[in-house]
Amino acid sequence: MTAAVSTGFDFAAYLEASRLRVEGALDASLGPERPESLREAMRYSLLAGGKRLRPILCLAACELAGGDAALAMPTAVALEMIHTMSLIHDDLPAMDNDDLRRGRPTNHKVYGEANAILAGDALLTRAFEMVALRSPGVPAERLLAVVAELSLASGAPGLVGGQVVDLECEGRQVDLATLEYIHLHKTGALLRACVLSGALIAGASEALLAALTTYARGIGLAFQIIDDILDVTASSDVLGKTAGKDLTADKTTYPKLLGLEESRRRADELVAEAKDALAPWCAGAGAQRAAPLLALADYITSRDR
Repeated sequence: MTAAVSTGFDFAAYLEASRLRVEGALDASLGPERPESLREAMRYSLLAGGKRLRPILCLAACELAGGDAALAMPTAVALEMIHTMSLIHDDLPAMDNDDLRRGRPTNHKVYGEANAILAGDALLTRAFEMVALRSPGVPAERLLAVVAELSLASGAPGLVGGQVVDLECEGRQVDLATLEYIHLHKTGALLRACVLSGALIAGASEALLAALTTYARGIGLAFQIIDDILDVTASSDVLGKTAGKDLTADKTTYPKLLGLEESRRRADELVAEAKDALAPWCAGAGAQRAAPLLALADYITSRDR
């Protein structure tokens, strides 16, 4: 039976309050970098807006595990830095070759390809600095576990490996197993790191970490399915990025493989599985702590961008 969001939980208010907290932390995370041109390029993409779902997932998982979300904020910032790096690099001409991201020109269109690559590199390394050097009050062994998760998510076992397979499959027909491999690595690995990192900072049990792994797999695939659907059904103005890019690049997507209706059904099924994994932590006093993660799972299939 699918776990339900606790009665009385105002998700819209929670999402906005959390987003504002994350925005403040992101703004404070980049000091007077030298040269100034590097700092500008880093800030241009890092502070470009968005829902900030990844850092919010980290904070929510920390709270579910009984931790203080403030202690997880440096890691939440680190996760958004890694995500931003991946967007900067994905948009490059050698990758997805896109001119629009979050409703404005992509980083390389403003600062040039070389500076965009270096800004992404700087954000990736700053992410590990945030965890290792800017996380006061968190036991060292927990931070080490977080560093391990971020390393796996951002490297060859995660989003880099997923991106390589994605590029290799352009113009080729791939099966569902290969498509899910791509998205479990390119998109899902970082979402997994978000929820596991937040929980690790709180000292979560092995049982909860296993449940959150199942939760992350479900929302990771559902997130990508909805992205694929929106790429077909939404306009560039709504998406904030170029619509129809997957079709132009001749990529295999969920709608191409399964059709729109079956893709939507699959996304709903994955979200239900994700929420079911958290059911043991939704009873009694835990219901309020679990409410944000349950609502975030539902939000993934209802979003319009």
